[in-house]
Amino acid sequence: MCGIAGLIDYAQRGRDDVAQILTRMTDALAHRGPDASATWLDRDGRVGLGHRRLSIIDLSPTGAQPMHSSSGRYSIVFNGEVYGFLRLRAALEEQGARFRGHSDTEVLLEAIETYGLAGALQRCNGMFAFALYDSATRQIIFARDRIGKKPLYIGVSKRGVAFGSELKSIRAHPSFRSVEVDPEASTLFLRYGYVPTPYSIYRGIFKLPHGSWLSLSVDTPPASASAALGGVKSYWDAFEAAERGYAERIECPDEALDALDAELKRAVSERLVSDVPVGALLSSGVDSSLVSAVMQEVSTSRVKTYTVRFLEEQYNEADLASGIARQLGTDHTEITAEPDTALRVVTELPDVYDEPFADPSQIPTLLVSKLARRTVTVALSGDGGDEFFGGYKRYRQMLAFDRLARKTPAVALRAARHAPHWALEFAAAAARHARPSSLQDEVTGKRLRRLAELLEIEDPDARYLDFRSLWSHPAEVVFGGAEPPTAMTAKRIPACLGAVDRMMYSDMVDYLPDDILVKMDRASMAVGLEMRAPLLDYRFVELAWRAPRALCFAEAPGKPALRALLSRRLPEQFINLSKRGFGVPVNAWLRGPLRAWAEEMLSPSRLQRDGIFRADPIVSRWKAHLAGRRDWGPQLWAVLMFNLWHDRWMRSG
Repeated sequence: MCGIAGLIDYAQRGRDDVAQILTRMTDALAHRGPDASATWLDRDGRVGLGHRRLSIIDLSPTGAQPMHSSSGRYSIVFNGEVYGFLRLRAALEEQGARFRGHSDTEVLLEAIETYGLAGALQRCNGMFAFALYDSATRQIIFARDRIGKKPLYIGVSKRGVAFGSELKSIRAHPSFRSVEVDPEASTLFLRYGYVPTPYSIYRGIFKLPHGSWLSLSVDTPPASASAALGGVKSYWDAFEAAERGYAERIECPDEALDALDAELKRAVSERLVSDVPVGALLSSGVDSSLVSAVMQEVSTSRVKTYTVRFLEEQYNEADLASGIARQLGTDHTEITAEPDTALRVVTELPDVYDEPFADPSQIPTLLVSKLARRTVTVALSGDGGDEFFGGYKRYRQMLAFDRLARKTPAVALRAARHAPHWALEFAAAAARHARPSSLQDEVTGKRLRRLAELLEIEDPDARYLDFRSLWSHPAEVVFGGAEPPTAMTAKRIPACLGAVDRMMYSDMVDYLPDDILVKMDRASMAVGLEMRAPLLDYRFVELAWRAPRALCFAEAPGKPALRALLSRRLPEQFINLSKRGFGVPVNAWLRGPLRAWAEEMLSPSRLQRDGIFRADPIVSRWKAHLAGRRDWGPQLWAVLMFNLWHDRWMRSG
């Protein structure tokens, strides 16, 4: 695990100048790799590779990067882990390969030597992003893992190409110091709360899509970032994985559960391979409880687990997590997130997330990462359970919305959209006993108008997109705003999928890599902590698509397959605990301790000065939020996070 950076210099700056640029780019990622730093330039100073090392496997100099293959043809900087690399190494040794050390990076290099790039990628299971220089073809090849755990940004200018694990590394390159904010990316950010792949917040810089690779010539510059992006090739396709899963369905539930259990044990065991201490993040949720339980089951020592305690009861899972830890016998530690502590973290967010990012659970994620890093260098998480086993509450909500849409006359929906606030509150109270149980929390006076807006959308996919959106019409808020296509709007979804599976698939290709995994990667790597997610092993994911669908979604309780696996390891009282969500009380904070700060950040003068967002719609929602007419916290949080980022990177960067 580490940070990678590098460049192709088409401007012929001179070797010393290029070396200085490369060093600055690499140093910008010191937090990702606090243990060592190294750079390498090719003979003519055209290609540069930089690496910041977080030592996990092979702590000796033989594990250092940039690393060169045995033949000298390939040079690589690699971020991540190849799981099960010892089996791959044994296969390579049978074919005559010899190794200097015992790192997974060296195994990857020799696999490329032996099988070629495509063959090596097919054989590598892991989380990774790498840049590989092929001196024979004079190409730099970029690749990312199948699910999108590890990030890789690539910037293209007339004078060169720069790449890195984070945008701050590319900004250290002189060609990208004076970058422009992309209004289309800003528009997408307001809708999603993150900038979706392949876009970045800056013009001329893009994210390499997950499950893909890209080759760029060292001698012939790409015409533009868009032209470079057009050369991306896929080596693993989520569409094909889901479609194949439906075609190769395991019909017997017990057979599927046994297969999932065995695959999960393998995935956890492979993620315990480390030359440094390993722990686990534990909440009261099924996902992290299952990962921690399997981890303790296959571990030869007592597992360390970590959680965050919140004083707000609706967000606090620490007591339940502590009970699970006692049952499992883990060495458990918790930290209390006092309101002042959590709020102070807000000021750190622009440096941790150097692209606008507005998932409020970034705060507890950063806190628990700091806690774990005190005693371990690697931790396992439960990420992935919701997207593949129907865990999100919104899946049940959308099914209820679909049923309600079929029953509600259009005239009633139009009336609800335009009714005054007091009338909606009265209607909600009067209809309390008539609501579907799955909508008890949703159909309040504050939300009836929003519900009516959703129900008027006839296409279920479009309704789901709108439900997930922070701002339903973000182009009306951003000056020059427009929305380019994304994985969510392209609607490239296998036709065989049912209603819930369509939503899970959309989250798999968009929300998971661009929100959940970004949140975890940046928070953990900000403190030099490697995070591993067994439920995101691609073989486990492919098996989940093959499982009987009744195991992958149930309206209550959710995630039936994972609960069944957990019931093999914990007593019943720990199986059906109510998940509270890993979040923070944003709505209350903006009316309370953060009000003065938000008032300034959302003021018309501030918004007009930056010239990114139109003030009227934002100020209108801010006033409605303060008055309690509607909870606009998530929408306002997105604007606040953008403005905080803008202050850090566009005025002082």
